[in-house]
Amino acid sequence: MAAKVFESIGKFGLALAVAGGVVNSALYNVDAGHRAVIFDRFRGVQDIVVGEGTHFLIPWVQKPIIFDCRSRPRNVPVITGSKDLQNVNITLRILFRPVASQLPRIFTSIGEDYDERVLPSITTEILKSVVARFDAGELITQRELVSRQVSDDLTERAATFGLILDDVSLTHLTFGKEFTEAVEAKQVAQQEAERARFVVEKAEQQKKAAIISAEGDSKAAELIANSLATAGDGLIKLRKLEAAEDIAYQLSRSRNITYLPAGQSVLLQLPQ
Repeated sequence: MAAKVFESIGKFGLALAVAGGVVNSALYNVDAGHRAVIFDRFRGVQDIVVGEGTHFLIPWVQKPIIFDCRSRPRNVPVITGSKDLQNVNITLRILFRPVASQLPRIFTSIGEDYDERVLPSITTEILKSVVARFDAGELITQRELVSRQVSDDLTERAATFGLILDDVSLTHLTFGKEFTEAVEAKQVAQQEAERARFVVEKAEQQKKAAIISAEGDSKAAELIANSLATAGDGLIKLRKLEAAEDIAYQLSRSRNITYLPAGQSVLLQLPQ
């Protein structure tokens, strides 16, 4: 009797395990920010896109393909030429995500690795097209315009493949060695020219100051000569007397000066 009970329990447990396995194989989860496309062995890729949560499928017949629909970054380096035939190294940073409603078409026509197949090629194409419209100097001075033009053209191009670009930015922009050296040489030459111009302007100002000073001295001498010719040399004698008086006053205050009146002498007692 006990053997029959254990046998029944075993059969029930086996049936329950089989049923659990079947149910588990018929369930799949779609995480947050993801979408699923169903591939049916008999009908192919279904047009419906499955959202987040737990869902049922027909085991063995159907298979879910999970896509990440969140924005993901990607850096694409490109070497191209400018309008004036200068080599330009550009790195473009892209935030992209697929259009959820177009996931069946993306999976059918491109595949799960759509970003590897699409983004490098269209990015290179757009960058070469846009950069060729600007010369090297404009790429530096009009970088914002270049970035906006690349973003507009690339967004429009990516939309044909069912991709949304949330952000497109130029993160790296350098030129060839020859162009960099030429720019440095030009800057040095400009600095030297500015320095030379400053020296010339300084010399001109000094020349003008010397001329003005000489003209002032000449004018002063002319006025003095006219005054002497008109009033005589009395003013000069007065100035001499005033100068002599001032000198005598300064000497009288000095300890190292002894004033001896005319016809007198002073006997100095010097140590033996």
